[in-house]
Amino acid sequence: MSAVSEAGAAPGLYVHVPFCDRVCPYCDFAVQTGGPRQRDAYLRSLLQEIRCWADRGVGPTGSLGSASGRDPEALRWEPGQAFDSVYLGGGTPSSLALDALEQILAALRGGLPVAEDAELTLEANPEDISDHRLAAWRSLGVSRLSLGVQSFDPAALDLLGRSHTPRQAIAAIERSMAAGFDAVSLDLIFAVPGQTVASWEASLQRAVELRPHHISCYELTVHPGTRFFRARQRGGFLEVSDDHKAEQFFVTHRFLAAAGYPAYEVSNFARRPEFRSRHNAKYWDHTAYLGLGPSAHSYDGRHQRWWNEPRLIDWQSALDGAGSGVLEVETLTPEQRVLEALALGLRTTAGVDLEHMAGLYGIDLRPSNATLVESLAERGLLEGGSGQRLVPTLEGLALADTLAAAFEIPTGADKASTGPDKVSTGADEVPSSAKRASARASGIDATWRGAVLGGNRP
Repeated sequence: MSAVSEAGAAPGLYVHVPFCDRVCPYCDFAVQTGGPRQRDAYLRSLLQEIRCWADRGVGPTGSLGSASGRDPEALRWEPGQAFDSVYLGGGTPSSLALDALEQILAALRGGLPVAEDAELTLEANPEDISDHRLAAWRSLGVSRLSLGVQSFDPAALDLLGRSHTPRQAIAAIERSMAAGFDAVSLDLIFAVPGQTVASWEASLQRAVELRPHHISCYELTVHPGTRFFRARQRGGFLEVSDDHKAEQFFVTHRFLAAAGYPAYEVSNFARRPEFRSRHNAKYWDHTAYLGLGPSAHSYDGRHQRWWNEPRLIDWQSALDGAGSGVLEVETLTPEQRVLEALALGLRTTAGVDLEHMAGLYGIDLRPSNATLVESLAERGLLEGGSGQRLVPTLEGLALADTLAAAFEIPTGADKASTGPDKVSTGADEVPSSAKRASARASGIDATWRGAVLGGNRP
């Protein structure tokens, strides 16, 4: 499996639910607390946005036009297949009233081309779990449940501002596993101040004893605008050292691999391949996805990305005024697309097929990077081989976010001369000073922090 999207791959559909009972001190997503009135207004606006996309004719042919401002007729996104994954993230989708969730899913299925066998993921907090809710979610077609556990250590949960206890988390997992979902996934956070390697291993041990189908482990990151960030500015929050973060990263991968949960992406582990997240894989392999709700991001699978107003009130006002919640549209150059595909692919254990990338994007990285690839293999960051496929080692995965920045991205006359999906965007070439820019320079950070991973993730 290549980390570069295959032609004709089915797109994904993301819905952002911006509400939480309280906002965690590490969270920098577009979330807020909200009472019944705000939630009812959100539901009306979301149903309006779904109708807007349905009226524009999301169908089997065509592509995204050149968008200008918020002109709803300018955005016509038609990648050619039905959505085979639907992901409700946030925020806390599990806090939605059951009738609201039913209305959302009915509108999606009635207005947009959602495949009958689509993977339907719902993010949930342990304190929202009950047998009644689990049965209702299953009856609505939810096939995958992602639980924001974060830790089984009371001290870590308290520091992270979580509402549940370890006992509640364990009960929620046991009930969810018994409810008949195709997959139950747990989120955990490491590199928490005060967390030792032993206490982190204890959380991992507790997780694998419960035998979920999937586990995601994220490093705690302090982002601007969060309570942790403000506390750090005042000297009241001390992050763990880089060495300690690295030690916990390696412990995580080796522990879970030994327990039967091999990694398939830098933060994601599954008992078997069929338990991997179908939806999240679309972000890693450049497959098209449509995002709905405030702050949601979309990508047409070719060369355009756009994102909605991040604030709930602004998104609602934009929908009412212009018929579209879109804030901005970005047209990616071929060089930016290659850099994104490279950076995202190097986060996966499948790696990147350079020959396939050259055919897909019309840019061949091999001639100008042969020496670099050899050097990275000698340093133990890439698996050795012919150089046709870049496969990161565990040490390479630890540096996944910076590996791509080492590569030369050919421009102009250096591009491959052929390519079936070569796109001319009319945009200026990436200047030479930006060839080694980080992945964040080409929109990856916006994608990951916006619509991709959903609520309760660092």
